[in-house]
Amino acid sequence: MSAENDPHSARRAKLEAIRAMGRDPWGQRTDGLTPIGDARAMADRVKYRWPDGEEAPLPDFDAQPEGFNFRQWKADQDKAHTPGEEKPPRGEVVGPEVKVAGRIVLSRSAGKLVFMNLRDQTGDLQLMVGKQQVGDDWPLVEELDLGDLIACEGKLIRTNTGELSIAASGLSLLAKSLEPPPEKHHGLTDPEARQRMRYVDMAYNEGVLPRFLARSRVVRSVRDSLAARGYVEVEGPTLHSIAGGAAARPFNTHHNALGIDLFLRIALELHLKRLLVGGIERVYELGRVYRNEGISPKHNPEFTMLEAYQAYGDYRTMMDLTEGIIVEAIERLQAGGGRREGSARAPSTEVGGASSANHPQYVLPWGDSTINFTPPFTRKTYNELFEEHAGVDPTDSGAVADLAKKIGFDLVDEAGAERHPDVIKNEVFEEKVEDALTGPIFVIDYPASICPLTKRKAGDPAVAERFELFVEGMEIANAYTELNDPDLQEELFKSQLTGLSDEDSMAKMDHDFVRALRHGMPPAGGLGIGIDRLVMLLTNSQTIRDVILFPLLRPEK
Repeated sequence: MSAENDPHSARRAKLEAIRAMGRDPWGQRTDGLTPIGDARAMADRVKYRWPDGEEAPLPDFDAQPEGFNFRQWKADQDKAHTPGEEKPPRGEVVGPEVKVAGRIVLSRSAGKLVFMNLRDQTGDLQLMVGKQQVGDDWPLVEELDLGDLIACEGKLIRTNTGELSIAASGLSLLAKSLEPPPEKHHGLTDPEARQRMRYVDMAYNEGVLPRFLARSRVVRSVRDSLAARGYVEVEGPTLHSIAGGAAARPFNTHHNALGIDLFLRIALELHLKRLLVGGIERVYELGRVYRNEGISPKHNPEFTMLEAYQAYGDYRTMMDLTEGIIVEAIERLQAGGGRREGSARAPSTEVGGASSANHPQYVLPWGDSTINFTPPFTRKTYNELFEEHAGVDPTDSGAVADLAKKIGFDLVDEAGAERHPDVIKNEVFEEKVEDALTGPIFVIDYPASICPLTKRKAGDPAVAERFELFVEGMEIANAYTELNDPDLQEELFKSQLTGLSDEDSMAKMDHDFVRALRHGMPPAGGLGIGIDRLVMLLTNSQTIRDVILFPLLRPEK
């Protein structure tokens, strides 16, 4: 490719031309900026003004029919303002002075007039840049490219087509883009390229930046919801000597100074429970956890987890909390992030106890369908759903085993030992039931034998007070009435169900945690919510990688 046809060389040449003007191509501090979203919100301050100072409001452009002629509207206003005059004085469109900054994402030249679309994190706005109006800045305008970051000041107006715009009176360059943007019609579409170059994906692909800003609002809402209920946020260790608190394969590492092998944490649970013992009665952490497992549209090796624990509560307490967190996050997104930080509404009896009638605010799009998050969410027992979707009596271990064989599950493990009936039952549940749960639905009362950190149901030691929240076949939340009996906990840490692999087992002895329980942990409810999956559902994102800024990828070759 010749130098003159090479876009990189052309941009380098413009860089040097800008330097030759005495301009800094990398910009300086710029004060007094108005976010583009705020500038657009000033549209009602744009008026039509005549030479005598009288003003008229502009028409509501959103309410006008297709083909609305703004030029004719202005001519009609002029005639009405001075009736009877053959050549009535002409008014002009005037608005407030604003100064904005952003990236040029569209540019079209009409000789001595250039129209540009500028984008910042709050939206897009058109600039109308005239050679006469910007004066000494015009040579700079001629060296600008798509992707450049600029600041522009001028009056907010409406063009003859009714487009809200800034009539530029001056521009400055804040950063020259030396890489051309993706092609207008083809764009950056390859999923791996979008994830690897997330900065390009966010800058140019429609809807990507708003989605990640929405994620930030969801995380802020979660924190505000918990703070409003008296929860204390803490930071636990990410390096653990025992991969405990969940059933998952960990990432291994080594600490050179101490000479010990460690694990990146797979859960937050056991350290947060220690804090219950220590006297923090409502505690949570919102942080990264790491599981050395497969990658899929629903799984990423590192993900963001919320875990919260409340002394003197139980799993029903955590159901109400889960509903509140999700409903308030939806409200935050519906409000567009307009609520000030730290001003979350106080928890009310409405959340978790509202009418079951559909509320449009809580009905969100999901692919070609919708999800109704109107509280209270449906609650059904593990056994009820097993019988409904698997079609066999969950208490009939023989019938469950026969179904498992039909599905293709082995009834014995690799060593030839018979698998525990509850292990077989849960494999059938995961295969036959989970994908059928559209939700949101709380699945409650799990087999106790597969829940070693959970308190048993009063009067029925075979049932654990546990729930999982499922939405569209995805597990979003998992919660327990926490086991606080140190002797039973120690026994369960020592026992692994027959046929359950090490990876799927929580039978990992943590002597210090048992010692903490012996000091007395209050009865408590505990909750874990997968933040990435929650954001998927609330932003209509079909893969977890679309809500993680920088998902793990193989290195570029």
